[in-house]
Amino acid sequence: MDSGDSSAAGAAGAAAAAAKWRSDASRAFQYYLDRSTPHATGRWLGTLAAAAIYALRVYMVQGFYIVTYGLGIYLLNLLIGFLSPMVDPELDPSAAAEGPALPTRGSDEFKPFIRRLPEFKFWYAITKAFVIAFVMTFFSVFDVPVFWPILLCYWIVLFVLTMKRQIMHMIKYKYVPISVGKQKYGGKKSGSTSSSPKD
Repeated sequence: MDSGDSSAAGAAGAAAAAAKWRSDASRAFQYYLDRSTPHATGRWLGTLAAAAIYALRVYMVQGFYIVTYGLGIYLLNLLIGFLSPMVDPELDPSAAAEGPALPTRGSDEFKPFIRRLPEFKFWYAITKAFVIAFVMTFFSVFDVPVFWPILLCYWIVLFVLTMKRQIMHMIKYKYVPISVGKQKYGGKKSGSTSSSPKD
């Protein structure tokens, strides 16, 4: 009985150690993820590097086109979430009845554009997708033989139709999901032609 008890205690100790390691690793990962939040340019450059490495890997092995197609569909889905408002006026009749989110009178409250998928989650999902797709290229089970030009043409048609529908939605409900920073207004111009008495 002692050997059974000691092996059970050893297994419980190993499970506790694995759980502690997983918790510590998760906490460290979340710490660095939180620290990267304000550095949008660096994050996107890292994602661009991951995308370039993935594209180079697919080009070098001349395969895994179905993985790339799936990745493209997933990225298109993320892009739609990024460009869409959190409350879709077509799905929420109360929002549609209220009309546009911008104020029309001085007493109206300003409601800024809030994305369904925030920028940080958009970046994180894209980066994770490229990393997972890159790992999948090391397993031959995912290398399904397909004629890739057909997949590419189908994806382009899908992209064009989806973006056309999204742009029509933006025009219909009068919102622009892209901002390039805080708007700057021209202040009062200094009076260079001010009238000063001359002798």
